[in-house]
Amino acid sequence: MTAAEPTTESEIEEEESAVETARRQLERAAAHLDVDEGIVERLRHPTSVYRVTIPLERDDGTREMFTGYRAHHDSVRGPYKGGLRYHPAVNEEECVGLSMWMTWKCAVMDLPFGGAKGGVVVDPKELSSDEKERLTRRFAEELRPVIGPKTDIPAPDMGTDPKTMAWFMDAYSMQEGETEPGVVTGKPPVIGGSYGREKAPGRSVGIITEEAIDYYDWDITDTTVAVQGFGSVGANAARYLDDLGASIVAVSDIDGAIYDPDGFDTNDVEDHDETPGMVSGYADAQSLSNEELLELDVDVLIPAAIGNVLTGENARRVQADMIVEGANGPTTSTAGQIFEERDIPVIPDILANAGGVTVSYFEWLQDINRRSWRLERVHEELQTEMLRAWEGVRDEYDTRDITWRDAAYIVALERIAEAHDARGLWP
Repeated sequence: MTAAEPTTESEIEEEESAVETARRQLERAAAHLDVDEGIVERLRHPTSVYRVTIPLERDDGTREMFTGYRAHHDSVRGPYKGGLRYHPAVNEEECVGLSMWMTWKCAVMDLPFGGAKGGVVVDPKELSSDEKERLTRRFAEELRPVIGPKTDIPAPDMGTDPKTMAWFMDAYSMQEGETEPGVVTGKPPVIGGSYGREKAPGRSVGIITEEAIDYYDWDITDTTVAVQGFGSVGANAARYLDDLGASIVAVSDIDGAIYDPDGFDTNDVEDHDETPGMVSGYADAQSLSNEELLELDVDVLIPAAIGNVLTGENARRVQADMIVEGANGPTTSTAGQIFEERDIPVIPDILANAGGVTVSYFEWLQDINRRSWRLERVHEELQTEMLRAWEGVRDEYDTRDITWRDAAYIVALERIAEAHDARGLWP
């Protein structure tokens, strides 16, 4: 063995970037389909990646430069769609990998979008509200040549929120000379946002978890659930399942986890976005670490915080009977292989948390038509689309000897490949 060869599962994972993970998943799906190799090769790469420098005047009068990115992966099925995140770890490879996942996610949901992702290398906690607004408006101006309601439609992500999208939309509209609400989604409803958008990713995780529980003939009232990350996704998924009778026995925020084998009233625990520190500071429960939560003996584990939390190092200690991914990319390739060996089903993120992009699509439709939908309609339409997507993935899973992740990618790749084949290659 040479010194350069990896010797452990964790060493292998350290060398795998988001792009490499996305490419591995693409190749696994392609192995099950008769897809032209030229199309697969095209999908291994982004269409384009934009890097911009954003000057910001700080509140004290000094000037600082920040780097921003926007990756476009594939637009064969429609305009690019994907979030904008403000985080110190944003980089080009991450944006490319996440844009690829957005392509698959939109295709799984059969939405007329392709994948994009972008962000700014910045810790938003170190910015005042005024500084964040100035940064956002300048970022919108720097990206203006490559975004638009029919070109690329950003949305909120880590470190950004509806207010950020409102600033972004306003900056773009001022330069265009007319109000363009459809340039972004995830806005406040008062300026063209959709009711139900913020809670949609968590709600879809709940819907898909309910369907998976039913698929395995479990009684939901006897099902125990642990949720890592009691933020906008995890809290809404937990509350959805709690309302159905599931027992939510553990939740966490960035500071730690709480556990009660008898289950929580999830409405009694405020999520981390509502009151930071409320979860880990909740008095009437046993305290755990986030790592310990992942290894609890529960029926369903929902990692809904950050990526790469289920790894080759801890996958063999996970005791959950099923995993439903609420976060983007919480399971590394090595962990996925271990769960496959252990017959632990993993319902992938590109299906489970796709409620966000689905309601973003609804918002885009409302903006184009200048007509808003009631919350009840949003919920009904989301339920319909999630069940349709679930049924498509379930049919592939039942037909082939594959994982749930492979089934979802096969559905996505087949649709994308058909679109590429129909449109051909220009010129």
